[in-house]
Amino acid sequence: MTQPPDHGAPPAPAPPGGPQGSGSVSEPSERRGPWTIGALLRWTQTRFASVGIPDARLDAEHLLAFALGCSRMTLYVDHDRPVDDAQRARFRELVRRRLAREPVAYIEGKRGFHALGLELAVDRRVLVPRPETEHLVDWLLEDMARHEGGRVLDVGTGSGAIALAVAHRRPDLEVVASDVSADALDVARANAERLALPVTFVRSDLLSELTGEWTAIAANLPYIRTDVLATLAPEVVAHEPRLALDGGADGLDVIRRLVEQATRPGVLADDGAIYLEVGFDQAAVVVELLRAHGLDADTRSDHARIPRVVRGRRGRGECTAVEIASSVENLEPSGSPA
Repeated sequence: MTQPPDHGAPPAPAPPGGPQGSGSVSEPSERRGPWTIGALLRWTQTRFASVGIPDARLDAEHLLAFALGCSRMTLYVDHDRPVDDAQRARFRELVRRRLAREPVAYIEGKRGFHALGLELAVDRRVLVPRPETEHLVDWLLEDMARHEGGRVLDVGTGSGAIALAVAHRRPDLEVVASDVSADALDVARANAERLALPVTFVRSDLLSELTGEWTAIAANLPYIRTDVLATLAPEVVAHEPRLALDGGADGLDVIRRLVEQATRPGVLADDGAIYLEVGFDQAAVVVELLRAHGLDADTRSDHARIPRVVRGRRGRGECTAVEIASSVENLEPSGSPA
């Protein structure tokens, strides 16, 4: 259930009603001359933008390169090259799917993760990995640099993004990944096998089926408020698994359960830590939650300067009410949540 989108942020514009939002891909009949790579890119970018698809040019490039079996760079080098009818037919079908707001990652069946070091297979059984989760991986790996070996658990692994990135960078670690969804675990296992990375997968509702002590626990759990789900971008609402999105009334139902379980005796090592990805306005509340359970908590922001990852570490014991209030006051998100 990995990698939800920016839960709580304003949704992308919905496609307008009528033919423009229907997924029709008819090329203009008045065009003269052959359809070249450059002409197809320009037409597709305009078509995507007209129905409110964000990153219209980038999506057009990804899909045309996929249809032609080439790199995006080739599109620019060979922009005057004619595209034959068979290639155009394949591309037209990809464009139709994108106009229906299917995510590009599902159309291509893959998504790069963690500085493009990993290419993960993805489909509608798992969320599309997103760059925000890379901040969690980076922080965990920085902290693990002082450990020779250790046990790392990725809870709600989805496509396996966090677990596989950690195993890729630190083959000396024992990495375990869990998910409540059997379908998600099938995707993650297949990714691990294809990448030849030694990760153990366990079907579990949070920590219920897991034992032993962990040096680090990482989790990108559902954190969208239930009443916000219907307002999200069409790509999310219509295509990504609800089980991996719905975090309950305030978005923190699953995170609260995990924190309660992770702070029981014998779960986190004495110098262990838990890393949680959260929504744009949730960091302060999660810091308070972790400190109330006896952990030292701090945050790391994403590239938009939004507190995106919260870390809870063993070390200081319970904080006072004054310390908690101070941390919450100092964690007001800066900048726009968009």
